[in-house]
Amino acid sequence: MLNPRSDLTATLQKKIWTLFLGASLLVCGDLISMPLIQGQTKVSQARAKTELVDIWLGTGRAKVSKGIYHCLLNTKTGKLTDPELMAEVSGPGFLAMHPNGERLYAVGTLNEVPSVIAYEIRKDGSKVALQYENSVPIGDGGAAHVAVNRSGSVLLTAQYGGGSVAIYRLDQEGSLLEQPGLIPHEGGSGGVENRQTAPHAHWVGFSPDQHFAFVPDLGLDQVVIYKVDEDQGSLAPHGVANVPPGGGPRHMKFHPNGRWIYVLNELALSVTVFDYDSQSGQMTAKQTLASVPAEQLVREKFASASEVRVHPNGRFLYSANRGHDTITVYQIHQETGELTVVEREHIRGATPRNFNLDPTATWLIAAGQDSNTLASFEVDQADGRLIYNRSCVNAPNPICVLFGHE
Repeated sequence: MLNPRSDLTATLQKKIWTLFLGASLLVCGDLISMPLIQGQTKVSQARAKTELVDIWLGTGRAKVSKGIYHCLLNTKTGKLTDPELMAEVSGPGFLAMHPNGERLYAVGTLNEVPSVIAYEIRKDGSKVALQYENSVPIGDGGAAHVAVNRSGSVLLTAQYGGGSVAIYRLDQEGSLLEQPGLIPHEGGSGGVENRQTAPHAHWVGFSPDQHFAFVPDLGLDQVVIYKVDEDQGSLAPHGVANVPPGGGPRHMKFHPNGRWIYVLNELALSVTVFDYDSQSGQMTAKQTLASVPAEQLVREKFASASEVRVHPNGRFLYSANRGHDTITVYQIHQETGELTVVEREHIRGATPRNFNLDPTATWLIAAGQDSNTLASFEVDQADGRLIYNRSCVNAPNPICVLFGHE
């Protein structure tokens, strides 16, 4: 990445980056303002077709990665285009979309300061670009996850290293305002040595009615629940829900009916099913099911669960297994919400840090963090099974897959 304060002239900078990025352009400013790369896809003619949808990729700090990338999925064929760099930033791991679809948020590092960063999504016909808008320092180390409420008024982050949750106010257009509050978690379950001696907030999200926020904390073996005051931009502690000792809760998702919650336990490679009472904002555990049999993990040097997703039809659930490098497919019992394993499908890559279902729920896109790949799988709508689509593209250290509709 070029230093905006270097002695290179603006003309020389433009020539260098034009050669390096083709049609892309580096617009240089102060480091605090964050240089932007206005990436333009190479599929301008194809993009005009309505079946193409945007995929935004958050990436890690590996040398191969430069920041936030973008590619397209053809929802008719399941084919992926090659990802292109949209914005240079250090470690923009997880991303979130404003409800209006015009702002993209990332948790990354600017000028060595862990921050929440807002970008404006600019589209001009077949071209797409990210324009840096503004940022707010997090103040408690880097964030592991970010989420925006349905009205687009507040944004939340979960800090793994600091073990905290923070809330930010947004203006009507989605620009970041300030951070009214940061709440530290306390303690540690001690269930797994070196992993649960302190709090590690790993994910954050809202209840369907947006009245409550949920923060799975890997170090506590708990989902910490907060009451959300949207008008004041504040969080108030409301309660906790426990997973089995040593589980290490990482991510969670609501069932479309709003009555069941699925919490993915990273350390135990399991999913805990909860009943949810929307009136009281309380969760009650009723089933925990392993995503991979223990005997299949004995010879793995590393094994860890990473992501969980519910099919919008409410009949299937999916979770990712790092080390085993598979996606587990579950059937959801339509009366109880409990799970039965259907299959485990290899991702055709290494270390599935993240995956997502496209807006039509026809395709599942799996990100291989260590293989630097993005692979496409067709979803069998009858039983939820995955069928490799033979579309696999190079993606630098992908750890978040976000569709443009989210």
